[in-house]
Amino acid sequence: MSKIINIGLIQASNPLSGEEDLQVIKDAMLEKHVQLINQAGEKGANIVCLQELFNGPYYAAEQNKKWYAYAEKIPEGQTTQLLQSLAKKHEMVIVGPITEVTHRGIYYNTAVIINADGSFLGKYRKVHIPQMYPSAWEKFYYKPGNLGYPVFDTAFGKVGIIICHDRHFPEPARVLGLAGAEIVFTPSGTTKGITEHLWELEMRGLAVQNGYFVGAINRVGVEEPWKTGEYYGKSYISDPLGNIVAKAGKDVDEVLVAPVDLEKIDEVRHTWQLYRDRRPETYGPITNLHPFSDY
Repeated sequence: MSKIINIGLIQASNPLSGEEDLQVIKDAMLEKHVQLINQAGEKGANIVCLQELFNGPYYAAEQNKKWYAYAEKIPEGQTTQLLQSLAKKHEMVIVGPITEVTHRGIYYNTAVIINADGSFLGKYRKVHIPQMYPSAWEKFYYKPGNLGYPVFDTAFGKVGIIICHDRHFPEPARVLGLAGAEIVFTPSGTTKGITEHLWELEMRGLAVQNGYFVGAINRVGVEEPWKTGEYYGKSYISDPLGNIVAKAGKDVDEVLVAPVDLEKIDEVRHTWQLYRDRRPETYGPITNLHPFSDY
């Protein structure tokens, strides 16, 4: 018996990244996403995931204390409340990555998960925080996530999330598979260069190794004033065999919605039996050895 749901991915450029007033930037990006989420609803999306730090520019392209003010409390902040109202309106699950503040001076790169009735299901905090010249100064802003790798039992399936840099590490993706994830979203902000070659390979590999669907989301455009690279979009959905089910365009705003059959997970796993053949008792070196020790 099939279990078909419609997965939606939204990739978008930021209209006011050069604006000085942070609230003006946020309001413009939220207004834009309201329209895009409405489009996803009209297309019948059941689950929608937005790009990394979707309600503004990728400001970690610089180290500037002013961006601390972009953070919000969860779930009482402006963005989460808006996503809750939209999820309820369209009866869809929404994954929305934003900047979270917990205490004064404590910030996380976080994704909120809203269920189809508008209720707040929980959040995932990005675990692997990059610090790379010249365009990713995230350690200046964020603490590493401390909530583990939760799987959220939504109205339309079991959802896991890994944010951008997390996707380069195989362990989180496997943990989500072992915890029962059927769909894993990877909201990202990735610019042209070496990552464009890896963009399709990595997440399709995660889908194959773990036997679930993956939704990969990327930003679009060149953001002022940094101009550190061009976000190329090309968001896509991969099935558990690594086949691309649907793919958004390059360098364009787009609402991508496509049906997937979650029963394909069992079909694939019954063929490959990767979970049956795992040998976790042999994997101790993954956590017990320092990467620069003699091995």
